[in-house]
Amino acid sequence: MWSLDSLDAFLFAASKACCSPIALFIQIQGFVICLLLAFGWALASYVRSKEIRRLKESIKGGNNFAFLSYDINDLEHSSQLNLPRVSIVMPLKGFGEHNLHNWRTQITSLYGGPLEYLFVVESTEDPAYHAVKRLLSDFKDEVDAKIIVAGLSTTCSQKIHNQLVGVERMHKDSKYVLFLDDDVRLHPGSIGALTAEMEKNPDIFIQTGYPLDLPSGSLGSYCIYEYHMPCSMGFATGGKTFFLWGGCMMMQADDFRTNRHGVVSELRDGGYSDDMTLAAIAGAHKRLITSPPVAVFPHPLASDLTFPRYWNYLRKQTFVLESYTTKVNWIMNRALFSTHCYLSWGFIAPYLMSAIHLAAALRCYFKGYSVDEATFPFTGLLLACCLATCTLIELFSMSNLTRIEVKLCNLLSPEAPPLSLAYYNWSLIFVAMLVDNFLYPISAMRSHFSQSINWSGIRYHLQDGKISKIERSKGKGPKYTDLGGKHLYGKKGSPNNYSFLRSLSRSYVEWRQPKKYDL
Repeated sequence: MWSLDSLDAFLFAASKACCSPIALFIQIQGFVICLLLAFGWALASYVRSKEIRRLKESIKGGNNFAFLSYDINDLEHSSQLNLPRVSIVMPLKGFGEHNLHNWRTQITSLYGGPLEYLFVVESTEDPAYHAVKRLLSDFKDEVDAKIIVAGLSTTCSQKIHNQLVGVERMHKDSKYVLFLDDDVRLHPGSIGALTAEMEKNPDIFIQTGYPLDLPSGSLGSYCIYEYHMPCSMGFATGGKTFFLWGGCMMMQADDFRTNRHGVVSELRDGGYSDDMTLAAIAGAHKRLITSPPVAVFPHPLASDLTFPRYWNYLRKQTFVLESYTTKVNWIMNRALFSTHCYLSWGFIAPYLMSAIHLAAALRCYFKGYSVDEATFPFTGLLLACCLATCTLIELFSMSNLTRIEVKLCNLLSPEAPPLSLAYYNWSLIFVAMLVDNFLYPISAMRSHFSQSINWSGIRYHLQDGKISKIERSKGKGPKYTDLGGKHLYGKKGSPNNYSFLRSLSRSYVEWRQPKKYDL
């Protein structure tokens, strides 16, 4: 075994090595990454804050319905009569604790134009089928909604298959189609805001938004929150963006009817990721993607979200970079793959070096070494202090953006219990930053070499960027989805009463005594 003297000598030598020119470059690079993240979140905060000020000014001016429209004249009956028809296509898989609440926010939109809701499931065995059926029975003639059984996908992912079947069944007069995931919690005016932007600028190809994660308290949920936060910068532009989130996408319905730019064929023939495929099409044809500043949606994560489920989610996120539509798209994905991996470990490395500097300094202090005896480079302590300062700036900027987005969500949904930032555990968020950035390159490498992924109980195999093989092994894969903790399987031909009633009771309890993220 090593003696303590040997350990001291090793730590002092390691600390000295971490002050070499290349080590200094790595640590300074880490400082720059932290500060760039903080700067990006500050810009995103400015865009969201500007929208908050606009809302408050409108309310102060006497428009108490500013969360629906800044121009109160747009809410006049005569104006509402001219609004275009929108079809909302919701591909479903499984049923979890937050689904009922999310679906209710989606089908109780205050959009004044004609709407139709198409809930699309793989089969009647899906627990979501009976849950939606019971939910719609409560509304009966109040909403135009139907459940569609799409059957099994054979050439693309099940989600894309459900989306395309929904598009085929949408109303012939629909001008726009809005794709929503079942974990999207809409604001009353969200559909109206998206539609207004589409009407204002006919050049828009796709409108999108982004979720505001509400962690449940587990490390896995904070890792997902931390993973999404850097991406949120690309959606807080107040307009044009190159990013696309598949949880909320509004497009021209005729683009699907006419297969414009090959949107249907590219999705149908081997498509794995809806948003990555459509973003690639938009880039190839120089089409416009926009993200309105009000398109930020509360996204409660499962209360029992475990670390293994976070890892499965991360695997799915890195796997999308293995799919592509063109050679240019492949090059861009490889560049994104390499850059993200480099920056992730470039972010982690300074913390490892700072840990060595601090350990060496502590040994020097407790052993009572003098400066001459220790041969300890005190430059290391200065570097560790700089990293700590940059980290605090980064965390402050992240918390500020989250606070502003929480405030914006509260203004956009005045009828809902207010969200709060009070319960966020920032120590755990710091740990999640380290864990997520350490694991991302590992997950990306595994995805690259495996070329297969299990997504909600279905294993997809890729070849040349397209799905080449689909394997279904019911009961042998995961029983729950990653983020929402949804039950994936039910009994054939019968409702999953336990899951539905449990979720219904939870919704009732949430209404009477809101959860911590609703306080």
